[in-house]
Amino acid sequence: MGIKAGTRLNEVMAKFPDFIPVESNPARYRQFHTKIINLLKEHCQDVVPKSIDEAIINLTNYERSDPIAIAKQIKKDILEKIGDWLECSVGIAPNAFLAKLASVQGKKRGGLMMINPQNIDEVLSRLKLGDLPGIGGNMSYRLERAGIMTPLEMRHATPQRLKTIFKSIDGIYWHYRLNFIETNIVMHDYRAMQSMRQISAEKRKHIEYIEQLFMTLCLTLEKRMVHHKFYCKSIGFTARYEDGTRWDDGFPITLPVQDAVSLMRMIRLRMDKFEKLANTGPVLNTRIDSMRVAVTNFVNTGNMFYNLFDDIEQKDTALKTMYEIKNKFGADKLIRAMEMTDGKVIKDVIGFGSVKDLTDLDYKTA
Repeated sequence: MGIKAGTRLNEVMAKFPDFIPVESNPARYRQFHTKIINLLKEHCQDVVPKSIDEAIINLTNYERSDPIAIAKQIKKDILEKIGDWLECSVGIAPNAFLAKLASVQGKKRGGLMMINPQNIDEVLSRLKLGDLPGIGGNMSYRLERAGIMTPLEMRHATPQRLKTIFKSIDGIYWHYRLNFIETNIVMHDYRAMQSMRQISAEKRKHIEYIEQLFMTLCLTLEKRMVHHKFYCKSIGFTARYEDGTRWDDGFPITLPVQDAVSLMRMIRLRMDKFEKLANTGPVLNTRIDSMRVAVTNFVNTGNMFYNLFDDIEQKDTALKTMYEIKNKFGADKLIRAMEMTDGKVIKDVIGFGSVKDLTDLDYKTA
C-alpha cells in the first residue's frame, strides 16, 4: 500500500480509511527480546542490546572463535529454541556499524553476510547513500551537493572533508565507521528521557482519556527515573493537534524532581500561565492527536544537595519502596490515589529505539 515504517497511525487512517490497525503486545515483545538476548549470551557473554529487535555480539575477546559458525548456530538456535516462525539476519564485520549494514543487506542473501577489508568496496559500490543506516534524505542531499554521490566515495573521503559536510564531529565518526574503527558498541548514559503517545480520533473525543494519558506519561518517566536513581532539572512538554499545529514548552527548574505529581503540577502551571496570557482555550483538549513529556539535565540521587525545607530524601525512599513492592507483588497491589481512574486503561507500549530500561536482572529472571 506504500505505507512506510514509522508513519503515524493517524496519517495512515486519514489516507486509508479501511486500514485495520492491530494492537501490539509490548509484554510479549519484551519476553522474546529477553529470550533472544539470553540465547545470544550462550555463545558470547559480551552482548549489547541496541533496541528491542537488535543486538551487538562483540567477539573482540574471542579471537579463536569462528564468527560464521557462531552466526549459523544462532540462526539455528532461534528457530529451534525460540520459535520456528521467528527469523533473524546476522551481519559480521570488524565494527558494529558495518555489522548492522551487513545484517540489513544480508536479508537478501539468506540472512547472513560478512563485510571485511577484502569486499567492503564491492559491497558499498552496490549501495546508495540512503542505504546506509543513519543517512536520511536530507543528509544524502547534503553529501551529493558536496560531490559525494555514493557510500564508496564517502568511505574514501578524508575525515576533515566529511566533518565539513556534516558540520560536526559526526563526519569524522562516519569516516571511522566506514573504515573499520569502532564507534557504536558502548551504550551511552542517558541525556534525556521522554514518554510519548499518539491519540486516535476515537479516544481524543474524551477529555478524561487525555487527562489520564497525561498522568500516565508522567508516571512512566517517574518509574524510569526512580529505577536509574535520577532527578531531573529540566522538563519539556509537546502537544500536537489534528490541524497540524503544536504547543511546545521546555523549562529549567530550581529544585530537581523525580515524582510524577511534581512533573504534572509544574507542566500544568505553565499551561495555565500560557492560557491566561494568550487568552486561549485549554492546551489539553479534544483536538490533540499526540502528547509528549520529556525530562533532562539529570542529577544522580547520590549527588543530591537536599533542600533544608523539603525532605526529598524521605520522598525518594517512599518512591523506591513503592516500586519495589509493585515489582515484587504486582503493579496493582499498591496504587496511589492519583492512579485511581474511572476504569479507562492506558495500554502499555514499547519503543523500538532503546532497551536501556531492560536490566540484567530482567535477562536473568524472565
